[in-house]
Amino acid sequence: MFNIRVYGILINEEKQVLVSDEFIRGNYYTKFPGGGLEFGEGTRDCLVREFMEEMDLKVSVGEHIFTTDFYQRSAFNPAHQIISIYYHVKALEEIRVPLRQTPFDFDEEQLKIYAEKNEIETFRFINWQELSEESVSLPIDKIVVRGLVNGQW
Repeated sequence: MFNIRVYGILINEEKQVLVSDEFIRGNYYTKFPGGGLEFGEGTRDCLVREFMEEMDLKVSVGEHIFTTDFYQRSAFNPAHQIISIYYHVKALEEIRVPLRQTPFDFDEEQLKIYAEKNEIETFRFINWQELSEESVSLPIDKIVVRGLVNGQW
């Protein structure tokens, strides 16, 4: 089975890159914001929806950056193959969700949500000069970071 994921690379005016710190099923992940494509949805529409659901943030989806062209098994379900698609995105309004300074800085309210949903997330910016493959957890995100840092995209 295929699992199509769509992610947005949001870089602000201070040359900082937005990431999501997530605690999912007992594991910590730092990744780019985005999520799963739903049936009947285009990839750009998916990304607009995901930013609205996760951050209550309106975005415009820009240039395509990268799509996986190799086999990647899902970290959550070994029977699934992941296809990831990345775009540049731009915020159309000010970010209203709390932005954290440190990774996995979950508050008490979020920890209550984890007890119900088995996943929580926070958001933060990473300075461009500090962005590296070690900044993110997922193997495909590491490839995207390498391309960004090396000026490919």
